[in-house]
Amino acid sequence: MREALKEAQKSFEKDEVPVGAVIVAAGRIIARAYNLTETLNDVTAHAEMQTITIAAAFLGGKYLKECTLYVTLEPCLMCAGALYWAQITRIVYGATDTKRGFTLFPSSPLHPATTLTNGILEPECAALMSDFFKKKRK
Repeated sequence: MREALKEAQKSFEKDEVPVGAVIVAAGRIIARAYNLTETLNDVTAHAEMQTITIAAAFLGGKYLKECTLYVTLEPCLMCAGALYWAQITRIVYGATDTKRGFTLFPSSPLHPATTLTNGILEPECAALMSDFFKKKRK
């Protein structure tokens, strides 16, 4: 999660919503990214979407079985759906997204084989988001 936080810090510095993500396979980071929605003018350029694309290219296939996504913020419904199709094995996230997170929906959009862990480094992840939006409101 610390590596995902480093990615989130990069997006913070680029005035992007500070979400960072890494995908790990066999104990090794195979993808890392941060939000690029403003930079690319693309609403789908979330950190999770970027890492899915990078990891699939690295592995040479569209499925991310035996992979873990570490992301600083709970994925939105769009990203959760993409993670479903990628069949990722595990998702670990830091801060809960009380406005747009996928857990707000009554049925889980995740693949039935995907395991979920939340609250990892939550204070640090949440503080980065809070600092970003405080800066925006000034």
